[in-house]
Amino acid sequence: MQATHTAAVAAAFLMLSACASAPQFDQQVLPQAVQVPAGHRVAMQTVGVGDITYECKARKDAAGQFEWTFIGPDAVLNDRSGKAVGKYFGPPATWESNDGSKVTATQLAVAPAGTGNIPHQLVRANPSVGMGAMFGVAYIQRVATRGGVAPAANCTAANAGSKEKVQYQADYIFWKAA
Repeated sequence: MQATHTAAVAAAFLMLSACASAPQFDQQVLPQAVQVPAGHRVAMQTVGVGDITYECKARKDAAGQFEWTFIGPDAVLNDRSGKAVGKYFGPPATWESNDGSKVTATQLAVAPAGTGNIPHQLVRANPSVGMGAMFGVAYIQRVATRGGVAPAANCTAANAGSKEKVQYQADYIFWKAA
């Protein structure tokens, strides 16, 4: 079942990548938790390429234990032809178009995206700043992820406070009300 689902998602995103201006794609290939509610349309599709910073910190819920903690992304957002159209950075998680408009968001759900990959994600956009490409964005999906998981290196008291950058890539699909 998982292999079939993964193959279906991969096939759908290959089709999506091949269509630079595809107005819509099949939400049914994604886990239900990260599907955008009905009544929305794809406004923009980007490929984020960059890295995610993690810091070795003491666990809040377990004295004497340490873990890699997500600090934030730093990625270029490219259109389907490879042209840089914006950036994604944080904290807080911010998507900014080259036209100056930008949006932050609140995470609604995540779903596994395969071993070694950060999960698929659905976020609800906060009101945008500026009147450009990000104006009116209601949801953002992170799909087709590659890499980005916390470092494999040990995180202990000896290296507490150290930071590691991990490369990743993900498609960010921006949705507006239909």
